[in-house]
Amino acid sequence: MLIDPSSSELRVYNTLTRRQDKFVPIRPNRVTMFVCGPTVWDVSHIGHGKTYVAYDIIARYLRRKGLSVFLLLNITDVDDKIINKARDLGEEPLVLAKRLAKSFFKDMKDLHVESVNLYANASDHIPEIIDQVAGLLKKGLAYRVEDDVYFDISRFPGYGKLSHQKLEDLTVHRVDPDPRKKHPGDFALWKGQKPGEIFWDSPWGKGRPGWHVEDTAITLTYFGPTYDLHGGGTELIFPHHEAEIAQAEGLTGKEPLARYWLHTGLLSIKGEEMHKSLGNFITIQEVIRKVGTPGLRVFYAGTHYRSPLDFTDQALEQALSLARRFRRAHDQLVLARTRMGDERTERTVVLKSLDEARDAFIKAMDDDFNTPGALAAYIRIIGLAEEEARNPKSKSVNAIIDTLEDLGSVLGVLETETVGQDRVSELVHFVLELRNELRNRHDFQSADRIRDRMAKLGFVVEDSAEETRWIT
Repeated sequence: MLIDPSSSELRVYNTLTRRQDKFVPIRPNRVTMFVCGPTVWDVSHIGHGKTYVAYDIIARYLRRKGLSVFLLLNITDVDDKIINKARDLGEEPLVLAKRLAKSFFKDMKDLHVESVNLYANASDHIPEIIDQVAGLLKKGLAYRVEDDVYFDISRFPGYGKLSHQKLEDLTVHRVDPDPRKKHPGDFALWKGQKPGEIFWDSPWGKGRPGWHVEDTAITLTYFGPTYDLHGGGTELIFPHHEAEIAQAEGLTGKEPLARYWLHTGLLSIKGEEMHKSLGNFITIQEVIRKVGTPGLRVFYAGTHYRSPLDFTDQALEQALSLARRFRRAHDQLVLARTRMGDERTERTVVLKSLDEARDAFIKAMDDDFNTPGALAAYIRIIGLAEEEARNPKSKSVNAIIDTLEDLGSVLGVLETETVGQDRVSELVHFVLELRNELRNRHDFQSADRIRDRMAKLGFVVEDSAEETRWIT
C-alpha cells in the first residue's frame, strides 16, 4: 500500500539553506541520492550503523511515497588510513580495502540496509578523477606543486557556503601544514607517490587521488552536475562536503551540486566519541548478536537522524523490548485472523483510530523524516493490534495487519531475522514438545523452568487450554 504522495508535503532540513525546504525532485517522481560511504580501513561500528540506517529509512520512505529512488553510496578504498593500516599489517592496500569492504557489505545486509542501488569504489574511477583534476587545472582553480595538485580555495567565491563560514574565518581541518600551498585551507586533488605507496600514472606523475575528489568524480559520472539529495554525517560538512561543492561547481559552472544537503548527528558512548584507545569501540556485529537487527533499528529510529545519540545499555534494552512487542503484536493478530470465521463485521472506532495513527506517522515522516514521531504513531497502531487480537473482527484485523506491515517496512522494525531462522524455529518447537510432556506428567516445576529460561532468551511461551505457542 503506497502512501499517497499528494496527501501531504514532505519538508526536509537543508544544511545549505539552514531551513526546512519543501522537497521537490529535479525530475518528477525520480530522486537521485548520494551518501558518503565508509573509508574501509577498519570494521564498521555502531556509529556508522546510525548513519546508514537513517538514509535507508529516508530512501524507503521516499519510495513509499511513490518516488523512484536511485541511491548511490561510495566506498573510499584509497586513503592515507588504508595505506598506513596496510603497511602495519604487511598487506596490499587494495587487498585490505576489499576485505574490509566485504565486511561492511555484510554489516549492511545484516542491518537490513537494502536501499542502496550502487556501491561505487573510488579505485574503479581513477580515469574520471584524473579528468576532473585536469579540468580544474585548466580552469585555473587548481595548481601544481611538484607532483601534487591542490585546489585553490581563493579562486572559488562560494567556498564556505555549506558550513556558512567566510573564507578568512575558516579554520584548517584535516589538512597537512604544507608551506608550499598558497592558502592553508587548499586541499589535495592529487598526491604524488611516496616511496612504497600505491600509485597510478597521471599527467603529473605517479600518485593517487585526494579524498574529496573521489566523491565528486563518482557523482558527476552517475548523476551529472546536479542531483537531488546528498547525505552524510555532520562531521563531513567541513571540509569534505565544502570541498565537493567547490570542485564540482567550479568544474561544471553549474550549481547547486545537490539541491538538498542532509546530515546525521554523531553517536557517542557516555558522552565520548568512539575510539579503540578508549575501549568504547562497539562493532555493528556485536550489537546485532546482542539485540538483533529490529532491536538495533528501533534504537536508531528513536532519535531524530539530525540529533546526536548517546549509546547506553538501558536504551538498547528498551529498544529490544519494543521491537519484540512489535513482532509479538503482529504475529498474534495474524494468528487471530486464521481463527476467525466468515464474519465480516468491523469496528468503526478502531478503523478511525487506525487512520489517525497512520496519518500521524506520515505527518511525522513528512516533517524532516521525524522517526521518533513515526515510532510513537506506530506504537499506537501496535496498541490497536494488541486490543484487536483479543476480540478480532475481520475488516479491522486485516486493516491493522496491512498498516503494521506497510509502515513497519518504512522503519525496517518488523523484519524478521533470516540467518538460521528455520533451524531456530524447529529447535524451539522441539523444546516445547519436551515441555508439554513434562506438563502432562504434572512436572510443572521443570516445565516452568524451561518457560522462564526461554523468556530470558527472548522466547515468550504462552499456554492456553487449546495449545502452547511461542513468540519472540
